Amino acid sequence: MYPREPEPDFRIHYELSIPRGLKRTGAPSGMSIEESRLMSIYDRAQASGYARHRHVHPGVLQALLYRGSIHPATRVLDVGCGPGHYLWALEQTVGCKGWGLDPSWEMLSSAKTRLPHHPLCLGRAESLPYPCATFDLVFSVDVIHHVEDRPAYFRQAYRVLKLGGRICTVTDSEEIIRHRQPLSVYFPETVDIDLQRYPRLADLRAMMKEAGFHVLQEEKVSYRYMVTSLQPFQDKAFSSLHLISEEAFERGLQRMEQALRRGPLPAVSRYVLLWGVKPVSATA
Repeated sequence: MYPREPEPDFRIHYELSIPRGLKRTGAPSGMSIEESRLMSIYDRAQASGYARHRHVHPGVLQALLYRGSIHPATRVLDVGCGPGHYLWALEQTVGCKGWGLDPSWEMLSSAKTRLPHHPLCLGRAESLPYPCATFDLVFSVDVIHHVEDRPAYFRQAYRVLKLGGRICTVTDSEEIIRHRQPLSVYFPETVDIDLQRYPRLADLRAMMKEAGFHVLQEEKVSYRYMVTSLQPFQDKAFSSLHLISEEAFERGLQRMEQALRRGPLPAVSRYVLLWGVKPVSATA
């Protein structure tokens, strides 16, 4: 059993919640060049309207609510919370006040406007700045491919979860990446890039088990909609668009613009959710 931890004081908001090794105007210490570059990408994306273009996936939200057994008293941690869309949706739906962590000051600044009373913290998934046995649910949405040391993250998530607590990792599979609509259709160069960036599901399951989780299940969710505007793609609201050549980006935009002149484009947003549970018999 866990030794009793003092009740954490989560009244401190992100302006003051700066774990050791972090700076107000820079990246977390020890961050690799690639991590720093990706964080810079997201900071720039936020400035150009990232929060306006990326929204809550209805299937993901429903799964978090029901499979995560979220109720008003549930303690939830959103790792890589970005502008706080999911924390806001959970609060609006069930009155659940969650905690958010992100390595980007720009993202947290945006989240704070939406969640002025939520505890938001600058930090990295590999070093969660919370006491043991704090949360009932730890989740991340489209974040795990940005985490450099994934086994460390899963160990940290295991540590901060209560006995019987759950973890949910929302990510993309190889099949999803290859058939993204419309991203992979008009920007096919993103496919190979993201196949390199996103970890294989089998590897994630193995890491979760190694950290101590019992893997409950894997589920898929999808949401169909119509693309009526080029703006999210022009603003590079999808991080892989920052990683292809400018020529490939412009070529894809031109093709998409021509297609949109004929009418809205069918689109589908898909995710895979990997669920795990910290066994009630856990001793560490």
